[in-house]
Amino acid sequence: MSQARSLSVLAASITLIASTNAFAQASTIKIDGSSTVFPVTEAVAEEFQKANRGLKVTVGVSGTGGGFRKFCRGETDVQNASRPILKGEMAECKNNGVQFVELPVAYDALTVVVNPRSPLNSITIEDLKKMWEPAAQGTVMRWNQANPSFPDAPLALFGAGADSGTFDYFTEAVTGKSKSSRGDFTASEDDNVLVQGVSRNVNALGFFGYAYFQENKDKVKGLAISWKGGPAVAPTEANVLNGTYQPMSRPIFIYVNAKSLAKPEVKQFAEFFMKNAPKLVKEVKYVPLPAKAYEYNLSAIAKARVGTKMGGENKVGLTIDQLMSLEAKE
Repeated sequence: MSQARSLSVLAASITLIASTNAFAQASTIKIDGSSTVFPVTEAVAEEFQKANRGLKVTVGVSGTGGGFRKFCRGETDVQNASRPILKGEMAECKNNGVQFVELPVAYDALTVVVNPRSPLNSITIEDLKKMWEPAAQGTVMRWNQANPSFPDAPLALFGAGADSGTFDYFTEAVTGKSKSSRGDFTASEDDNVLVQGVSRNVNALGFFGYAYFQENKDKVKGLAISWKGGPAVAPTEANVLNGTYQPMSRPIFIYVNAKSLAKPEVKQFAEFFMKNAPKLVKEVKYVPLPAKAYEYNLSAIAKARVGTKMGGENKVGLTIDQLMSLEAKE
């Protein structure tokens, strides 16, 4: 082979390798964010990759807040979120030219759990506030300091980390202000760490998403919740659907970068997500939305309908019916 021919072949090979690498990179859908939403998106990603050989989906877990920082810098295609995007995050996205399509994908019953050997079966939001409010730090160190009827035993608290949307929602629902919490508790963005912590300590109390509770019912006990003097209501799918498990029922979301949505593989993934969500959401132990919600989402994807209907804030106590009425407003 002549030198000129060899150089031509080498150049063609380099071009082919470069174009192949570029295709592989372009065909990788990057997702990050909430650990609560992770089981849903992971299940969808696995099924999507089986059906679409050659397309790769990566799903990271850096918490809703950590994920939004990446998303609003344009570093990811899809954001998992266990709460709506907040006003500060919306401003950051706008500053970086990132527009997004908001897609509610399921409902979660945020679950307060104790060790299976605990005598408690229910708790009030008021008692939880006494345990978790900032003033409790260093002072409410025993169960009976929150309520005299509780055991005279050390109180060991486990909860989501500060970058978690679950932490944001829980604190707003319990103490009345997002991120307003005592700091002397065991925090983790990994819900499995919280499960292990509560399962190993008879005096522990923690909180995380319903899917993790359902997967670990042999290790932890979920408490029924009483709110505003009402009866204690257990965390179940039926009670989420009928709107009685409050204020711990909440929608969970994915957000899709509008520029990414213009890529065929990302649009295909988003559509696949909505078409398969009813089945996969139920499989991972969350509560599917009504069929019309997923139909609305498919329309939002097709039209690249950007923005949020949540007002840039958590809406504590929002029922599925109320969410659907927001979705119906054009």
